[in-house]
Amino acid sequence: MISAKYKQAFTKGLIKENPVLRLVLGTCPTLAVTTAAINGIGMGAAATFVLVCSNVVISLLRKVIPDKVRLPAFIVIIAGFTTIVQMLVKAYLPAIDKALGIYLPLIVVNCIILGRAEAYASKNSVGLSALDGLGMGAGFTGALILMGGIRELLGNGTLFGLPHGAILAHPITIFVMPAGGFFVFGILIWLANQLSDRFEKDAARRDTSKNVCAACPSAAICHQGTAQSEEACAVGGAKGGQHK
Repeated sequence: MISAKYKQAFTKGLIKENPVLRLVLGTCPTLAVTTAAINGIGMGAAATFVLVCSNVVISLLRKVIPDKVRLPAFIVIIAGFTTIVQMLVKAYLPAIDKALGIYLPLIVVNCIILGRAEAYASKNSVGLSALDGLGMGAGFTGALILMGGIRELLGNGTLFGLPHGAILAHPITIFVMPAGGFFVFGILIWLANQLSDRFEKDAARRDTSKNVCAACPSAAICHQGTAQSEEACAVGGAKGGQHK
């Protein structure tokens, strides 16, 4: 039960509650920096670091921070980790810093990070908050990389900086423009919704099957894997149908 809770805390941000494609948060940096796949990696990694660290600290201090000043306190914590990331990127990854521009320091007001602090980290344990931040960060990074890869491939004919024309001989430059960004963004949101709906239907179908098996009189011996147990289960199911 505990492991399932921790698993859900991490996995929900990947598709079911993907911050970009399902919750539609962080749209401005998503559309602005995804002209190249490498930009998505840089922005996603920076945001994930801030998200995990701020979630952990806010969870640790959730019983200490007064309710009246919780939002300013959250912003101060997030701003501290954003400053650390910005200084590290400027020192060691100047090309990424130049590509991300103003959107790197603007992580401090990213709706995803403040939203998870308010909705999750301030109400849950440190472990769950860390996994929530990691899962949401992974979902955010994955969406940026996917969107940046598609736009770079179709718009520049490259992928992760491979030489021009090595992948696509005749690039469609509109995909690296705002209109192309919105088009790719809309398509990815549709795909994410379709996948999420399919996963929910599969989960509901499995739950229904479990309930049917639980009502069978032969459920105790059904999983022994023998022909006798299968025959008993079939008989039990028939009896259950007669009782109905």
